[in-house]
Amino acid sequence: MINKEDLTYLNRAFNLAELGKFTTHPNPNVGCVIVLNKSIVGEGYHKIPGSDHAEICALKLAGKYAKGSTVYVTLEPCSHHGKTPSCAQALINAKVKEVIASAVDPNPLVSGKGFSMLKNAGIKVKYNIMSEKSIKLNLGFFKRMKYGIPWITLKLGSSIDGRTATKKGISKWITSVESRKDVQVLRAKSGAILSSAKTVIEDNSKLTVRWNDLPNNVKLKYSLKEERQPIRIIIDNSNKILNSHDIIKHKGIIFLVRSLNDNLTWPRHVKQIICSTCKKFSKTKTIRTDLFKLMILLGKNEINSVLIESGANLSGSFLLSGLLDEIILYQSPKILGEKGLPLFFLHKSFKLNLSPKFVISDVCRIGEDVRFKLHPYIRKFKIN
Repeated sequence: MINKEDLTYLNRAFNLAELGKFTTHPNPNVGCVIVLNKSIVGEGYHKIPGSDHAEICALKLAGKYAKGSTVYVTLEPCSHHGKTPSCAQALINAKVKEVIASAVDPNPLVSGKGFSMLKNAGIKVKYNIMSEKSIKLNLGFFKRMKYGIPWITLKLGSSIDGRTATKKGISKWITSVESRKDVQVLRAKSGAILSSAKTVIEDNSKLTVRWNDLPNNVKLKYSLKEERQPIRIIIDNSNKILNSHDIIKHKGIIFLVRSLNDNLTWPRHVKQIICSTCKKFSKTKTIRTDLFKLMILLGKNEINSVLIESGANLSGSFLLSGLLDEIILYQSPKILGEKGLPLFFLHKSFKLNLSPKFVISDVCRIGEDVRFKLHPYIRKFKIN
């Protein structure tokens, strides 16, 4: 039976887990609280891959007071020895009395095995408590473990009449400073940022997190020393990206997605990924990447979440692919007129009853803009 005290300590563990959301990728965000005689004797959270897991951090703080304690953790303790030792075994060695966990770890290497280890050692185990909260905190991790592909978010910015740029392609700046800072938070939380070679070249995009542009409340949680740059993914079937482009000069892993390899020598941080192509979404002869196969490749590279920042062509392709989990739209109170560039180039029209439909899950004001969060009316990839 779970009581109010249990929920209080578990919520504390979730607050700790949140502290790692900018740095743990590709690992999940996990927090842990250890309680003995109604007092917290240890707590911790997972910070970066390869470092101590949340349970180990909490056990180190608790020391001898872990014996006979109750452990609250936001995800099932791991049972296997990977980059770090088994957390389940560490809890057994510490002789804790009870483990109260939120969700079962979707990783097939764990998935119930951690709980079994604890039970076999005589430790009381309760789980599936506020599991939706654990899943929401780790959407990309849960989706990748279940389907082998990342959580996919499309970021858009437009005027109130749905235009992303003027007729000449000028888009700086449609949205407010506050919205652009919020985008930096999205980038910082993402495992990867994806764009097209056309957009990168035209905008001279770096696709990096600009730490100085993050809101102050985020900087307090995410110091410059801990800065983690997402993997940058550029779809470049025409091999237009060259060593001379600015994006290549910025350190941080880059995946160049191409249909054919080139014979150029690239810096060590640049990796060419050869992905099959299709012409399914175009009446033209333009080579288009098979987006589903690309997402499988990204999943195999342990990328939990992808933030798409691109032009109307690639945005339209993702919309029609059915792969999107979420759209985040920043809409400013400006009007650009009918000759401005649209949010999507879809190369087809829809009957009203057959048009792609989304549900607005959140609306808030950011600066002078409005931010919409939307998810597909029919979810193709259900996590829970």
